[in-house]
Amino acid sequence: MTLKTRMECIVPEPLLHLVPNSFDVIGNIAIISIPPGLDDYKAQIAQAIISKHCNIGTVLNKVSMLEGEDRVGRYETLSGTTTRTEHREYGFRYRLDVNEVFFNPHLSYERFRIASQVRDGESILVPFCGVGPYVVPAASRGARVVAVEKNQKACRWLAENVKLNRVDTKVSIICGDASLIPYMVRGSFHRAVLPIPYGMDHFLYEISGLVKQGGIVHFYTFRKQYQIQELLKEYQDNGFDVVFYRRCGNVAPGVSRWVFDLNKQ
Repeated sequence: MTLKTRMECIVPEPLLHLVPNSFDVIGNIAIISIPPGLDDYKAQIAQAIISKHCNIGTVLNKVSMLEGEDRVGRYETLSGTTTRTEHREYGFRYRLDVNEVFFNPHLSYERFRIASQVRDGESILVPFCGVGPYVVPAASRGARVVAVEKNQKACRWLAENVKLNRVDTKVSIICGDASLIPYMVRGSFHRAVLPIPYGMDHFLYEISGLVKQGGIVHFYTFRKQYQIQELLKEYQDNGFDVVFYRRCGNVAPGVSRWVFDLNKQ
């Protein structure tokens, strides 16, 4: 039974179409975006979520998109007392506070997919690493990972998470701006994972210079479908062999997140 169906006897029929079809779950926190037309029914919506999902302890209403350099949203607490949680994914554990850091639960398969390609002894660079969902799985496979994150609070959670998952000896954490990576990082890498924020595609070329010839760059970008063929040509013209690419979910009408696995020629 969907949330909208459960609200049929509570929300008037003319407003029922405004009830969100889905919500995100991070650990025991549910995050939903309730439109202004349903302000009078927020408490009932939160209760409907908790009554259906016994693992949910906190329900938050997202009241802003990602803001600031740390890409953190603002939330209104509808139920519960804490915004801290522990999220579990493919056997790994990530502690975080959603008021302090960005975390996308929809990319869990992507993180698993990339980790499954990692080989023992690889060196891997992960800028914009957040609390470590790309870092921890790669390190667990025996890679040595350099993790770069500008948000100091995210760095503290990352440090906790690498210890929690027993990979702290495999991970070097740099709390700094990704634009300074060429000046902060020495050596070259077998692989780079680039979960780039919107509008920062230039980092592909800035950071791929640190990847060995024959190495792999997992690059995320936000594009419309009609732009993909042009992108494929651009990457090939700039010295990459496109090994694989796929859509990783919609982020706005007509705009999707895409991942490209690029072999550096």
